[in-house]
Amino acid sequence: MKTRAVRIYGENDLRLEEFELPEIKDDEILARIVSNSICMSTYKAVIQGGRHKRVPDDVAEKPTITGHEFAGEIIKVGKKWQDQFEPGEKFAVQPALNYKGSPYAPGYSYQYFGGNTEYTIIPQEVMELGYLLKYEGDGFYEASLSEPMSCIVGGYHAVYHTESNNYIHKMGIVEGGKVALLGAAGPMGLGAIDYALHADRKPAVVVVTDINQDRLDRAAALFTPEEAKKQGVELHYINTAEMEDVPAELKSLVEGEGYDDVFVYAPVRALAEQGDQILGKDGCMNFFAGPTDKELSAEFNLYNIHYSPTHIMGSTGGNDDDMRESLKLSAAGRLNPATMITHVGGLDSAADTIQNLPKIPGGKKLIYNAVDLELTALEDFAKKGEQDPKYAELAEIIADNKGLWSAKAEKYLLDNFSK
Repeated sequence: MKTRAVRIYGENDLRLEEFELPEIKDDEILARIVSNSICMSTYKAVIQGGRHKRVPDDVAEKPTITGHEFAGEIIKVGKKWQDQFEPGEKFAVQPALNYKGSPYAPGYSYQYFGGNTEYTIIPQEVMELGYLLKYEGDGFYEASLSEPMSCIVGGYHAVYHTESNNYIHKMGIVEGGKVALLGAAGPMGLGAIDYALHADRKPAVVVVTDINQDRLDRAAALFTPEEAKKQGVELHYINTAEMEDVPAELKSLVEGEGYDDVFVYAPVRALAEQGDQILGKDGCMNFFAGPTDKELSAEFNLYNIHYSPTHIMGSTGGNDDDMRESLKLSAAGRLNPATMITHVGGLDSAADTIQNLPKIPGGKKLIYNAVDLELTALEDFAKKGEQDPKYAELAEIIADNKGLWSAKAEKYLLDNFSK
């Protein structure tokens, strides 16, 4: 069968094209990809081409499909997996395969397996690893965003704490403790706030910082201190742009004791140093943001690391358990990944979106592969609706949901905009 896909041919060489998929083997699965959210990692792969560790050297002759934050529906199951999967089931994929030590992953390395395509062939290693994950929720977009959400979940699970005189690491945030989310009013920070308020293990205090008041205002409108209080969490939003002594101000919010868990969501030296300075005894800082500068460094207080003892670590990505947790919480309505989404587009807009991603403001950009649609900010659908009633109806659905994307908006888009 034929499919359309956005494929990498080399450095900054990205093409939307139609081609033939081969017949699936007995150990493969054919699937329809409904949605794929665009990740900055894809942009990095495109600008590096074959120099990227996950992009094959022969990509010019064997182009690879982009996109790894995807969700879809199973179409046909090879004989080997027919006792586990069946056509019609919704799914997401944990893309960090690390199969037998290989760096290859969907969205970077495979000719017929990735997210920015109408149809894909899921290779046997995905099922062998248990990384083809069933999804019971309504919206495909939630399953797409389970991948970035799983990175957030993994970050919360990866922090650790100790016991005096015992060589024991207790994994996860301190329940009933104090959490600081620094530089966290962007899409991943919003997911971190959501998880802090609605996961099983909750802190007592969450402080969110940023230097952009508009982003802080949006975060505060999505996750209000009043809602947080109902969850048993004291929530603060702090603009640190004009503060003379950020660590002192942040510590004053927790009576000068410091924080049990600190997460840094922007790759900025000053934020990392602030995070170190506000750690309390046995506090742990997760430098979550992935820098592009290989030489990025910061100063940490070694006295505190030795005597307090504070912990400095980092995490990248989540595992399959983190992704299952994200899918479960989203399907149950406890997490709302829609808060990350600010733009929606069709497959015809994917290549341009990827190549210009750092220049496009806002949060997550969500692509629907059966649709041709210019990448559009959610707030701009109303303006498009002045010329086309379909856009007006979609804008009304979004407005009725506090300006957020939803399963209802997704269904309307697929029913009325698909090619």
